[in-house]
Amino acid sequence: MKSFKGIALLVITNILIMVTLAISANILVYFILPMFGIDVRGSFEARQLMFAAVFGFGGAFISLWMSKWFAKRGYKMQQVTNPTTPKEKLVYNTVKALAEREGIKMPEVWVYWDDVPNAFATGPSRNNSMVAVSSGLATSLSDAELKAVLAHEVGHIANGDMVATTLLQGLMNTMVYFAASIIARFVANAVARDGEPSHMVYFIVDIVLQIMLSILASIVIFAFSRKREFKADAYAADALGADAMISALQKIDALSRQSVEWQQREAREDALATMKIYGAHGGMKGLFATHPTIEDRIAALRNRR
Repeated sequence: MKSFKGIALLVITNILIMVTLAISANILVYFILPMFGIDVRGSFEARQLMFAAVFGFGGAFISLWMSKWFAKRGYKMQQVTNPTTPKEKLVYNTVKALAEREGIKMPEVWVYWDDVPNAFATGPSRNNSMVAVSSGLATSLSDAELKAVLAHEVGHIANGDMVATTLLQGLMNTMVYFAASIIARFVANAVARDGEPSHMVYFIVDIVLQIMLSILASIVIFAFSRKREFKADAYAADALGADAMISALQKIDALSRQSVEWQQREAREDALATMKIYGAHGGMKGLFATHPTIEDRIAALRNRR
């Protein structure tokens, strides 16, 4: 029942977002822009570009604005405000010290229960963010290693990675929506009967193109994400030393390989290897990876020594 409520809430939220964006786009095109002498109501291309920008950037920034809300509901979390255990004190005080070092508002500190060692940072801005740590990470790493991982996450916040990624996502969304609508309109006109474009053809072509172009756009976004991971590693190395970050990465990699999820994934990849779909460190898998390989991250850290 709890999961059903969560799914229902997510669906309702997305419907409200889409309705809000649609209303905003129409108000912008038909009322606000004409007030400034910009009339795109009769131009299909200009109108579609405006709608694409509103939906592309609007959706991306709404997702960013709600990122903390979604994260807290995606895991069984507990916020750390008055740390009591040694590990809680270590996590809280490390994040606080790094935030003071950067002159940013103290991020919210959360812990969640998961044996898989992991941590992440999210939030709409540098001064409105959160850092979450799994119980598996907190209990498996040494104090120095845990501090390094926390520095990596604060590095994402300090570098403004969430906003930068959202801007890129908005730009890619806009290009996808606009290109798909223009091409779909051309195809619909090409198969028109009695001068009437086929609305069904337009709809089908538009949806298919959006899916295809979104996959291509994601390659750019994932490449940007991998680049930001290297920068966050560099931040951790500058703040606490490269050795601690290298040790943390090695231990996280070793622990992850022991998990059932990792073993199942490896079994699937081995089964596909003979088909040459992708390789472990390159090919299609590398293009759609949000993080660089552990080997590449360690190599980059060692080069900073």
